[in-house]
Amino acid sequence: MIKFKEVWSEFKDFLSLKVLPSDTIDINVGTILTVIIVIVIVTLLLKVVYKVVTSKLPEEDKNKFVSIFGFFKYILYIFVVLTVLHASGVNLTVMLTASAALFIGLGFALQYLFQDIISGVLIILDQSLHVGDIIEVEDKIGKVFEIRLRTTRAITRDDKVIVIPNHIFLTDSIYNYTQNHRTTRESVKVGVAYGSDVRLVSKLLEEVAASQKGVLKSPKSFVLFEDFGDSALLFSINFFINDSFSDPRLKSEIRFKINDKFREHNISIPFPQRDVHIFQ
Repeated sequence: MIKFKEVWSEFKDFLSLKVLPSDTIDINVGTILTVIIVIVIVTLLLKVVYKVVTSKLPEEDKNKFVSIFGFFKYILYIFVVLTVLHASGVNLTVMLTASAALFIGLGFALQYLFQDIISGVLIILDQSLHVGDIIEVEDKIGKVFEIRLRTTRAITRDDKVIVIPNHIFLTDSIYNYTQNHRTTRESVKVGVAYGSDVRLVSKLLEEVAASQKGVLKSPKSFVLFEDFGDSALLFSINFFINDSFSDPRLKSEIRFKINDKFREHNISIPFPQRDVHIFQ
């Protein structure tokens, strides 16, 4: 019994050892051990909550929950540590006052970081952006393949990755080609020589769109006689597709077919011309 009391007394003395010797801030071994134990308990509880919640979520919503969960997990850790320190008698006011200059510097340095994180949380909550969406940022078109808390990543048509800070989605105008649905309307423009049979031109363009693989039958493709150009009659064939990300290749195939059709029916595609009249 005496040995137990001696061991307990030595253990209490060990817990009372000051780690940060100061007259204003009192942090001892016991305080640090308490913080570690509480963090371990909170971590275990968070793992249980994570498993319970994610087991009932679909895969797409699970990815969104992981990002939000990761953000609030670190916020909870900071709150728990401050609470334990305060309960252990540590004067947090003195610590915060002593670190004021550091916090101000960190605040300026991390303002964009937190702006991106908050924007990422808002993007996930209001579902303004999804994995698989096709977006246009700074004249570059990409397909979103990952949404993180701080950044969103998209792959371009030439297999290059765009890393986009999340705050851009809240501060700038972003084109989202697939926000409402996957179907988008595309068009291919062509000019024919003056004097061409415009009804025949319209019919041939409709035939090309109808025969092209990847072009939807419904909604139906249609032709617009757009304008009387300087050197040509301007037409456009408008069609609907489900994969606007790969539409450059599809448009290229349509142009090949238009060229072949026009050759078969002796319809010429003129190049820019100018008539020069010389007066003496």
